[in-house]
Amino acid sequence: MSNTINFTIDGKNIVAEKGETILQAARKAGIYIPTMCYISKTSPCASCRICSVEVEGVDGFILSCNTPPTEGIHVKTNSNELERERQNIMKLYDVNHPLECGVCDKSGECDLQNMTLEFGVAQQDFSAKDQLRTVKDWGLINYDPALCIMCEKCVHVCNEVIGDDAIEVKFGGYSSTIIPKDSETLDCTFCGECIAVCPVGALVSSDFKYSANAWELSRVPSTCAHCSAGCPLEYETRHSGINADDSIYRVKNNFEFASLCGAGRFGFDFDAKATKNEAEFTNALGKIENAEAIRFTSMITNEEALILQKMKEKLGLKLFNEDARLYGVFMKAYASVSGKLHASASLDAVKQADAVVIIGTRIATDNPGVRYALTTAARHNGARIVYAHPMEDALMKNTATQFMKYEAGSEEGVMALLANELLKNSDADEATRSFLLDLDLGYLEAESNVGDDELSAMSKSFMRAQKKVLIIGSDMFAHTRAANIAKLAALIEKYTDFSLLVVPNEVNTVGVSLICDLDCDDEDLSKIVGYNASGAYIISALEDGNLRVSALNQQEGTVVSIDNRVLPLNAALGFDGYELNDIACALGIESENTIDYTKELPSKGGFKAVEFDSLENFLGAFGEDERGYLLDSVDCQMDGELEEIADLPEYNGTVIYNANPVLQFNNFTNVTKQLERDTALRGSAQFAAAAKISDGDTIEIHLGDVIEKRVFKLDDELKGTIALNPTFDSSYNYGSYRFLKSKIVRVM
Repeated sequence: MSNTINFTIDGKNIVAEKGETILQAARKAGIYIPTMCYISKTSPCASCRICSVEVEGVDGFILSCNTPPTEGIHVKTNSNELERERQNIMKLYDVNHPLECGVCDKSGECDLQNMTLEFGVAQQDFSAKDQLRTVKDWGLINYDPALCIMCEKCVHVCNEVIGDDAIEVKFGGYSSTIIPKDSETLDCTFCGECIAVCPVGALVSSDFKYSANAWELSRVPSTCAHCSAGCPLEYETRHSGINADDSIYRVKNNFEFASLCGAGRFGFDFDAKATKNEAEFTNALGKIENAEAIRFTSMITNEEALILQKMKEKLGLKLFNEDARLYGVFMKAYASVSGKLHASASLDAVKQADAVVIIGTRIATDNPGVRYALTTAARHNGARIVYAHPMEDALMKNTATQFMKYEAGSEEGVMALLANELLKNSDADEATRSFLLDLDLGYLEAESNVGDDELSAMSKSFMRAQKKVLIIGSDMFAHTRAANIAKLAALIEKYTDFSLLVVPNEVNTVGVSLICDLDCDDEDLSKIVGYNASGAYIISALEDGNLRVSALNQQEGTVVSIDNRVLPLNAALGFDGYELNDIACALGIESENTIDYTKELPSKGGFKAVEFDSLENFLGAFGEDERGYLLDSVDCQMDGELEEIADLPEYNGTVIYNANPVLQFNNFTNVTKQLERDTALRGSAQFAAAAKISDGDTIEIHLGDVIEKRVFKLDDELKGTIALNPTFDSSYNYGSYRFLKSKIVRVM
């Protein structure tokens, strides 16, 4: 049976893929059909009827957005009848839409405004009784029902892409409106995607409202700097005054194909302010020349990472970055079994999947980009999603189809059980079969709390799946058995039809791990310079630094995303202080510009000798990612051998899990003005009883030699004796396993 359909649009021969709609086929052929409610990444809303077309031999108009073509039909996209239909639709939209274009935030980029002009609506033939519609303040988001045209794009994207399912239509004819779902006020993760897709000014940013017109803003394309998803965005800037610098007014995204979380959309004001202080610069040079090590985070560009590597080679100092080092060790172990440096899956593979296993991450807050890909797979493909973790996650309850709860610390055992189950009918080599036969399944199931019935249910649900993805999270990187876990993941990828996605912590964890020769940060050294990290002397884009340097929204450079794609950053704002390259030049490592290092990034990591100015930074007409380039595949020696599964540890008593709340990732999101800062330790009533504390108590968390002071909050969505401890407001360096045995002391 053919998978293509031949038909015509406006006399032009068209070949459509099976499953495509008339609208999709027309767009691929470069034929314009107007739309108001359609959005590429969701199912058709089918509420505006602007996309109506005529089909020869069919009475009435056909909605092109949700109608697939059939063999041999003749479609017409323009006629006098269609023109009148579309004009009348626009008149109905305009019938009582307030004429607030002069102050509306959407003016200049409003679909209603544009199509009113496109279809020549110069006078109104209809009328309707005016109604009082009160503007709703939903925190970061304002909703004006008087401006709403009920296209339902916001509802679709919230449910089908984000997974919050936080809003719905309250039907009432002409009085219909958008309301929070099952709540008096908006209860969601405040990604702001509803703002992005709104074609009019009904949903807007509360902070941006009435602050600038669209035509006054300049757009700077870049990459989000908050997590490893590498989401594309545009900083919109405007010059604030004669003696003032440019300011970022808002962040936008190509909502047709990409999404942003709330941190990316609202957490844009983390830029640094500084002037050049020569005395402090000289002091910084002396500190580096006399340093034993530089400690840094992965919140830097590839070019900065290469500069630090060159400093190490020239000055003989050590480089500390536990985030990237542990990730690199994990991937090296993976490579020793898989024979390749980079894992095979991508976010796009997750979106297209019909079966997913995810383990070792609280994914909704660790990496929202992965969460959105999972939601898309679940809603559009009916994907079966097995979510394995010691803690349930309320944000994933609408997406995961099976929750597999295991005991904290038992990840190696669970991975062995997964490998044993998924490789049952595989063509694995003799060594692998022998390893699996030697597993003490009864012990692993008992100690991990993952039963054979759960594994069988997983396999049964995957029986008809064709596109499968295994997702490994950052709980694994600092696990004492990380290397063996990585090898088990590689086995599953190697001998099954699962592709593998490994989720890094920071925006450039991958890039730093491929560029820098990192040392283990377990030495008691006193002369440590911190670069966006702790040290005896600190160089930072944050206010705690002795010498202030530029932040990632003020730099040109590149980072490597979860997809192993080298992505460009562009400077949205200027910076008058010093940069790392200035320090390097003063130390004899000379290059005119930081981006001169882009073409020198190491080929052994898969980088290409491409100049920064040659990198593209846009999404194609059909969502093709034209940003930067994919790392080249790198073959590795397959000399890894699986080790016997170690005894699974026990985590009794009160345990904390280092995981950030929604909208927060690190010290940079912590300084932004719009993002909520929830610094409480959150736990269940069971945890409170075990720790002998109550809601609202000030407590001390004793973790070995480290003591953290927090306020404890009861969380009805949590269960068991594991509490969530945020890290965004601390100098957390990812050097320890995320589940930690703790002693909780109430402060009197």
